[in-house]
Amino acid sequence: MIRRAAGILALTVAVILAADRAGAVVCRNVEHDSNRYTLCEVDTSREELRLFLYDAEGRPYGQFRAVNDALAAQGKRLAFATNAGMYHEDRSPVGHYVEDGREYHRVVPGPGPGNFGMLPNGVFCIRPDRADVIETRRFLAEQPACLHATQSGPMLVIDGELHPRFLPESTSRHIRNGVGSSADGRRVVFVISRNTVTFHEFARFFRDGLGLPNALYFDGSISRLYAPQIGRNDPGRAMGPIVGVVESREE
Repeated sequence: MIRRAAGILALTVAVILAADRAGAVVCRNVEHDSNRYTLCEVDTSREELRLFLYDAEGRPYGQFRAVNDALAAQGKRLAFATNAGMYHEDRSPVGHYVEDGREYHRVVPGPGPGNFGMLPNGVFCIRPDRADVIETRRFLAEQPACLHATQSGPMLVIDGELHPRFLPESTSRHIRNGVGSSADGRRVVFVISRNTVTFHEFARFFRDGLGLPNALYFDGSISRLYAPQIGRNDPGRAMGPIVGVVESREE
């Protein structure tokens, strides 16, 4: 009996330790209003969340594999990653971009063509122990000190309200990906749709399905996800900014 109790205790401790080592990235498939999504949820108080664009030689990584190869030299790897904002042909960012505290591109404040310029747009700002989706005008007013930042657009949800230009009757449907954040910046959820969705449907999933007050659109049909825990490593053409969680290779 004592041996059995000790065995149960050891198993319980092992499960707890394994869960702790697994960190706070949880990826899963869900449904909302007849649409299918894959989401990866991050606890920023426990995980190293960061952006990747250029390697040590100044060349765009372009692929998840290239980021993983660079991290391997540091004894690290990606636990999860996705594309993180719009970019030009040379893969340079369209809007504001900061990596490891270095600003590569200034904030673009005004309206413009395409989804990026459909104001309000926003900035995804990563700081120690938190990450926030911040509407661009508010971002300019507050000037938060972001360790990593990427600007994209349009905003999907702004302080609990859907973007004013999203129409329930829209027929524009695409694969879409984006990110939402909680008010305290601790809970961050990255989402990619598994079927084509409208902006209105996608935004409602962040607000009504996930209960997040702010969310930002990253991109459409080029959207890709790296989530090894659920067997996702989407192929495709080279990307611009990439956002991911970094973990030790021993985990």
